[in-house]
Amino acid sequence: MWKSVRRAAWATAHLFLAAAMAFGMWIFVTVLLITAIGMLAVVGAWLLPETVLLVRRIAGAKRSLTATWTGVKIPEVYQPLTGTMRERIVRAVRDPGTRTDARWMAAYWFYGALLALAVPLWPLGLVVDGLWCGLLRREALVLPLIVRLADLEADWSTALLKPSPQAQLTARVEELAATRADAIAAHEAELRRIERDLHDGTQAQLVALSMRIGLARRAYGGDRETGRRLLDEAQEQAEKALVELRQVVRGIHPPILSDRGLTGAVRALAAGSGLEVTLDDDGLGQGARAPAAVEAAAYFAVAESLTNVAKYSGVPRAEVRLVRVRRGLRVLVRDEGRGGADEAGGSGLLGMRRRVAALDGTLEVSSPVGGPTVIEVELPCVW
Repeated sequence: MWKSVRRAAWATAHLFLAAAMAFGMWIFVTVLLITAIGMLAVVGAWLLPETVLLVRRIAGAKRSLTATWTGVKIPEVYQPLTGTMRERIVRAVRDPGTRTDARWMAAYWFYGALLALAVPLWPLGLVVDGLWCGLLRREALVLPLIVRLADLEADWSTALLKPSPQAQLTARVEELAATRADAIAAHEAELRRIERDLHDGTQAQLVALSMRIGLARRAYGGDRETGRRLLDEAQEQAEKALVELRQVVRGIHPPILSDRGLTGAVRALAAGSGLEVTLDDDGLGQGARAPAAVEAAAYFAVAESLTNVAKYSGVPRAEVRLVRVRRGLRVLVRDEGRGGADEAGGSGLLGMRRRVAALDGTLEVSSPVGGPTVIEVELPCVW
């Protein structure tokens, strides 16, 4: 019984807020009339994009209210109203989200008004229910109706506020264009890094090696001791060049990924990080492997995250989790350090986000000042 009462109380609160919003929507008609008059007079055309932005905020508040009741978030898809005044007006008119909001607003004026008119009847219904249940020992009649009415109102709002397929497609195209541009930028930055490493490191070592071999060849006929010393130095130079070349190759695609898989590669990262790392791979190494590009992105995400923990967190411990999920692979790195991680602060998070976005993945960073810092990466793939 008390569970039903609590549920009905939440439903009553939801319906009361929905009714209050409907009352505000009727007042908002004045703003729409002023905007319409301004558009007809031309000089007030600038009011249109501002009014559309205001409608978006109202619709967003309604989406939040509905999601609080249903537990399901309603997507919000709009085109940005930027540029010159003419461009803003054109985008406001052509945006499918504007038509979605207008359709919801027109419908809400009617079914929201019905909710507002029904508000005075709810207390009376609760009194009747109390007498019905208390005196006659029967099941409640009004409480389930209140909950059902809240469900019905939420269903209508969800159906009306849900973005149209056209809006979702437009947003998806824009998202793919942005991630493609980020992927190209990340690829170019990676190429520049490789070129710089080869030019400043390996190439310099090979030039020095060639010079030493040439000097050793000249000296070997007359001064064998000097020739041997130069050959020894040339051998050391060759070994240094090989080490730097391996580091460059490791930055492109770590060979350890191919040899040991993602779990083994992350264990090696943890061992060489200088931290006490707790690794939970959720049995990842026992089944099918993720695609090579996904493993590489996950590997670099862990590597960058552990580097940040060692540099900035101030704690010697970190936790890494690799989880196989239905949609792909989830990577979580957590530390109990000082927090305050900032993508614009040169911590490598921006590069990580670009690498993840190139695979249509997501990166979530939670790092309040004082900690903890949690970096969660999800990479879609088929197992």
